Amino acid sequence: MKKIEAIIKPFKLEDVKEALIEAGIEGMTISEVKGYGRQQGHSELYRGAEYAIEYIPKIKIEIVVSSQEFADVAINAIKENAMTGKIGDGKIFVYDIAQVIRIRTGEEDEEAL
Repeated sequence: MKKIEAIIKPFKLEDVKEALIEAGIEGMTISEVKGYGRQQGHSELYRGAEYAIEYIPKIKIEIVVSSQEFADVAINAIKENAMTGKIGDGKIFVYDIAQVIRIRTGEEDEEAL
């Protein structure tokens, strides 16, 4: 089992979500997060005053899949639909999952997904 975390630009969420659904990925968790990478934030002008935005708004998508095959499908869907070609497009992290338990039924591992 694999867990995929993707940090993407907020306006790309719908494109990524639709691509994941088309790829057969049934569930995901979405969080609004803030951070920065190489872009190190930026400055904006508001009512004549300049101020620094240190943390950029992003979206974090979390998905757990049963196999490396599904992980590859999900990763490709995210890469293809989140990319703008500009700095700050985001990152994808992939983790091994040792165990999954569905609280309602007690099902474990692949049955819990």
